[in-house]
Amino acid sequence: KDRPKTSSPMDRSLTSAGFGTQGLLKEGAKSMSGLEEATFKNIEAAKNLSTIVRTSLGPNGMNKMVINHLEKLFITNDSATIVQELEVQHPAAKMLVLASKMQEAETGDGTNLVVVLAGELLLLAEDLLKNGLHCSEVIAGYTAAQAKCLETLEKLSVVEHPISIFHDKVALAAAIKPVIAAKQYGNEDLFAAKIAEACVLAMPKDPKNFNLDNVRVAKIPGNSILGTTVVQGMCMTRGVIGQLHDVRDAKIAIYGIPLDSVTTETKGTVLLKSADELKAYNNSEEESLERVIKSIADTGVNLIICGQAVGELALHFLEKYKIMVMRCPSKFEIRRIGRTTGANALVRLEPPGESDLGHCAHVYVKEIGSTRCTIFDHENDDSKVGTIVVRGSTTNIMDDVERAIDDGINVVKSMTKDARFVPGAGATELLLADALTTFGETQPGLDQYAINKFGLALEVVPRTLAENAGLDATNMIAEMYAAHKSGKTAIGIDVVNSGTGDAGILDLLHTKKEAIKLATDAAVTVLRVDQIIMSKPAGGPKAPAQEGMDDD
Repeated sequence: KDRPKTSSPMDRSLTSAGFGTQGLLKEGAKSMSGLEEATFKNIEAAKNLSTIVRTSLGPNGMNKMVINHLEKLFITNDSATIVQELEVQHPAAKMLVLASKMQEAETGDGTNLVVVLAGELLLLAEDLLKNGLHCSEVIAGYTAAQAKCLETLEKLSVVEHPISIFHDKVALAAAIKPVIAAKQYGNEDLFAAKIAEACVLAMPKDPKNFNLDNVRVAKIPGNSILGTTVVQGMCMTRGVIGQLHDVRDAKIAIYGIPLDSVTTETKGTVLLKSADELKAYNNSEEESLERVIKSIADTGVNLIICGQAVGELALHFLEKYKIMVMRCPSKFEIRRIGRTTGANALVRLEPPGESDLGHCAHVYVKEIGSTRCTIFDHENDDSKVGTIVVRGSTTNIMDDVERAIDDGINVVKSMTKDARFVPGAGATELLLADALTTFGETQPGLDQYAINKFGLALEVVPRTLAENAGLDATNMIAEMYAAHKSGKTAIGIDVVNSGTGDAGILDLLHTKKEAIKLATDAAVTVLRVDQIIMSKPAGGPKAPAQEGMDDD
């Protein structure tokens, strides 16, 4: 009858002084709405992120030194890596990070353009909103501008490479050189040639089936990056076990199990009555193992790749039958070896069938620097895999080179879908800006202001290229506009001669198209937000740091 009353959350919310959203949500929840609190704050965050990566755009882009939460050091101007390692917390800026990741997944290049363009679109939208335009008008204008932009972009194509380029390493190198120059300025000739060579090696008869995974990168410290070479086949940065280091005309068997004396599948107890029986039992184990290995050797196998441990005794018999053994603990590497040699992985210790055997012209161990590498060299056979062996004085340099190579290979992949190129060095963006400004003037309604701003936002690319090269951006853009009006549409920022001119730089149309789409989508998504509601983060206080432990 006299039970104490327990107040429910509902009672509390009715009786407490919280009104509006505060009375509606749980204690500790934050709500921000309106232009000032939500939209401008989001724009500010996106602007800050885009300012960080903006100075890394183009061949004179500066490097960023990012140290992540595991204290791993990144020194790079590849914005996909930068934004990924920054661990961005702000939800609006995260939109740009996700758009950049999507660009990396779709086309593998142009990630910087996405972040910089989206940041610039939001920055210019802020002016329009402060002048009294409504978000929906800005969004409508941006959407119309994007459609016009993509339509104009299709007409700007200046070169379309024939399908024969994928089997011609000199022409392919010339096509991907601008992409490498944006990451590794000064070494673009070397890397473009190496990437083209590896891609031509791994290129199937029908280029549409080109697989990125077939161009491998092996990083070996030592020498300088000028010592980078290409191997026809695979180069693995691990040695072999045993004494045999060189096999010609290799017949390859791959086992995903330990090579050791076979244990019985059923549990059983063996009762031994005398030392002779123990000896005989031991010998029978050895004989059975030798029998299996002899039967494998009889099929002509002279190289075994094992996914797990190789026992001492098994190694002894493998040496006896002149079989080279390599241990490879990575399942992915085993699959790649299978792909390049045509071998199938076996899961029982038995002689391989004819269809399970792989073949390679020459497998040998070579010491590159101080690293022992096993090289699967297909010599003049039809290899499905090409490996670029990257050398460098530090791991950071090699990692950065690997990112540039990754971009180059991705552009080759995109070229297999669409090999049209547009003028580079900021020329395309300025031509689009010009087209959009003209288009905006013909539009009735308030959309025209947003369309105009979209055009201005595209100027950020030539402007940034000029600023990063230490040039006067305003003059450069004026000179480019004048040249474009007189019909010289290929005039861009010429960083070599510090001015404007046609440096013969061409960018892939597909990359630009995807970047503009993703940047506009990211900017529009951020602009659509008019209220931010955050619950109180879950979890109690952090656990205290554990002190006083020993070294182990």
